[in-house]
Amino acid sequence: MLPIIDEEIIENTLEEVMPDIHAWRKKMIHYIKEENPEVNTAIIEIAQKSDLDPKAVATGAYMTYILLEKAANRAESEIKFEE
Repeated sequence: MLPIIDEEIIENTLEEVMPDIHAWRKKMIHYIKEENPEVNTAIIEIAQKSDLDPKAVATGAYMTYILLEKAANRAESEIKFEE
């Protein structure tokens, strides 16, 4: 089951992304390449194979990845806190 992405996570992530979306995307390329190279490869492949703007596809995928990661981290910390 996927973690719940709440409004706070979305707002915080957008505040991080929007000031310089191009720099953020480049940072995420390196981050995900280290954290989960298989996902990074899949993102790059779909971005290159689609007829959409590759940078926009990658940015959306990276944003989804980081939103899910933040939500999972929050859920994990809440479970540890309850224990």
